[in-house]
Parts: sequence; structure tokens; C-alpha cells
Amino acid sequence: MDTRNNPIIIDGKNGSRSRYPNGVQTYGQSRTTSSLLSQVLVIASLGFFVSAVGVYLAPPYFAGGMFWVCVIATFALIFAIRATRNTPVLSFGLFLILALAMGFEISPWINMLLHTGHSNAVFNAALTTAVGMGCLGIGAQIFTFDYRRVQNYAFGALLLLVLVGVLGMFFHFVSPTFYSYATLAVFSVLVVVDFMRIHKGGDGATPVELALSIYLDGINIFLALTTIFSGGRRD
Repeated sequence: MDTRNNPIIIDGKNGSRSRYPNGVQTYGQSRTTSSLLSQVLVIASLGFFVSAVGVYLAPPYFAGGMFWVCVIATFALIFAIRATRNTPVLSFGLFLILALAMGFEISPWINMLLHTGHSNAVFNAALTTAVGMGCLGIGAQIFTFDYRRVQNYAFGALLLLVLVGVLGMFFHFVSPTFYSYATLAVFSVLVVVDFMRIHKGGDGATPVELALSIYLDGINIFLALTTIFSGGRRD
């Protein structure tokens, strides 16, 4: 989510155990899972909306120091949301603040695209992200697999992606297009894993924590697609 060659990818995952260890849910549990999915989607959607407002409210150009303030604030808020999981109202409020900060963080890149004739890249990326995540979410509700094992591999790939992204900011040894495709692949897998977690009851995570994971997956997929659709012009 950086405006340089390779974005810093952030994510928040919860590794607690499932409340359904045998993978068996009764009708009542299934109905509860459906309610959980609805809550998560509503919260995540509000997050995307608040981020769009943040992009709109942010000044077209601001100093690099302001960008890094947003990055640090975003990471701090992720931990704060985890720490306040037992206070849902506070956790939800912190999530909305995070979404607003994220809007400010990505605004230079989005505004650059909008003002340099690449507005279609933004629109197509947003539409593809919504449709793609919807399809992956539906697939995660239909098919079952050992998502914990996949999550471990995906999280390892995410850590590698972060490392390459940080090094790439200074040494520029990875093309933005290649990095964006790698980001798209990793977070597409994480989307499936997160929806599968919801389908299994949330693994003990709160609706806000689950929405945070879905939101971060979506933001990273959207940014990767904007780079791809704009011809790898991210700088």
C-alpha cells in the first residue's frame, strides 16, 4: 500500500482454534454462522466506504512524512483492535479509524491515477475486487478443505512478500507488475482462508477481527489490480 515501487503489505490474522473441532455444525450453529457472515460483510463494507471517504477528503498531495504517519497509525490500530476485542464498540470504532487512515494512505496513488487518465484502472480494479472476492467467498462456503494448513503456507508467503516489498523500496529489484501479481495471488488465497474461517464459526475471532482480515485482503487486492490495470506504472 505504498506509493513507491513495491507496496508494504499489511495483514491481520487470528490463529486461535475453531469452536467446532470436529468440523460438524448443527442447524442452529449453521444459522449462527450465517449471522456471523452477515455481520462481517456489513462491517467490512463500512470499512471500504470509509476508506473511499478518506481518499476523497485527503489533500491531492501531502508530504512523505504524512504517508508514514498513516502507515504507522495503521499498524498500531491493527494491534489496538486485537487488544480491544472484548469491547466490541471500541473495537469497531478503531476499525473505522483504521479504514479512514488507510484512505489517506492510498490517496496519493489513487489521485495520481484519477488525474493522469487512468480512472478506468481504478473503476475496473474496484469492480474486479468486489466480484472476485464475492466469487471466492461463495466458493469458500461451498467447498471444504483443511484451511489451517493452507493458512500457514499463505502466511509464510505473506511474510516473504512483505520482506521483498520492504527491500524493493530501497533496491528496486522487483518490477511493480510482478510484485502486484504475487500480491494478488497471496491475498486471493487469504480471502478464501478468511471466508472459510467464517464458515467454520470464526475460529474464536470477533466479527470486527474477521472483518478486519477481509478488509485488508480486499484493500491489497484492489491496490495490486490498480497497478496491473494501469500498466505497472506505480512509482
